[in-house]
Amino acid sequence: MSNDTILVTGGAGYIGSHIVKRLGEMGENLVVLDNLSTGFRDAVLYGEFVEGNTGDMELVGRLLATRSIKSVLHFAAHTIVPESVAQPLKYYANNTCNTRNLLQCCIDAGVEHFIFSSTGTIYGIQEKHALSEESPLQPINPYGTSKLMSETMLKDVSAVNPLRHVILRYFNVAGSDPDGLIGQSTENATLLIKVAAEVATGKRASLSLFGTDYPTPDGTGVRDYVHVNDLADAHIQALNYLRQGGASTTLNCGYGHGFSVREVIDTVNHVNGAPIPVVEHPRRAGDPPQLIAAVDKIQKTLNWKPRYDDLAFIVKTSLDWEKKLAAKQRA
Repeated sequence: MSNDTILVTGGAGYIGSHIVKRLGEMGENLVVLDNLSTGFRDAVLYGEFVEGNTGDMELVGRLLATRSIKSVLHFAAHTIVPESVAQPLKYYANNTCNTRNLLQCCIDAGVEHFIFSSTGTIYGIQEKHALSEESPLQPINPYGTSKLMSETMLKDVSAVNPLRHVILRYFNVAGSDPDGLIGQSTENATLLIKVAAEVATGKRASLSLFGTDYPTPDGTGVRDYVHVNDLADAHIQALNYLRQGGASTTLNCGYGHGFSVREVIDTVNHVNGAPIPVVEHPRRAGDPPQLIAAVDKIQKTLNWKPRYDDLAFIVKTSLDWEKKLAAKQRA
């Protein structure tokens, strides 16, 4: 634990709220900034909550100056790939321009540590089985491009300022808090395991399977699914790394192996105890056939050891949370 205060942007969202919970349990001083466009106030279990936009330089500057903030964890972003294809400027405005404003505020305030929520989507479509941090960066959708532009800004800023950073490139984040206190509550979510859990609990009529003709073993897309609590631990270890003087770096965050959409559906059916309805559709624009992380670097740099590398467990925590949401709606 440190006496420094941490600013968490997007801390009321799915991933941000899980990191806030873990940091709060450790006794860290937190300020959580979120505009609640997709986040939920009741998901913020620790810290001071401030409603507002990450791109509001007056607000962010005031928070940084008055709360003695030395570390920033930046999650605030739009994250839906198909939407980014349909509305690219929405993604460049929120994900890239607002990050630019946040970075300016951080430099002006003398922030020392910055952890950025990036994505494996920036690798695009590649031949390699597992993508390392040195793989070519060739995003095929505006979401990935918006994140790559933010990465570039952060690296350029860190090169000429004392600010040190860790960029974490997430692969497919899934699951919910095993304690059942928070979870993935986003409306109209597109994440496969979340949607499958909604089908299993009757919130949706069926699961849409996009693409059955990919060059993969069963024709469906393959992804590296990482439990959200393991991702939270990676952020905590990244923060400790920076506090101990670690140099700026970029790290993949995944398990190093993947599951196809059909394999995920089979696991959901097994954990659920009954099959869910599935409707097959053509491929969606902007979806690569396969995304799997090479994870040697994060394991070596942070000594990160995932605790929940088990697809059935990931699915179970998702289903448990979905059942809790359904029960709350019926009450």
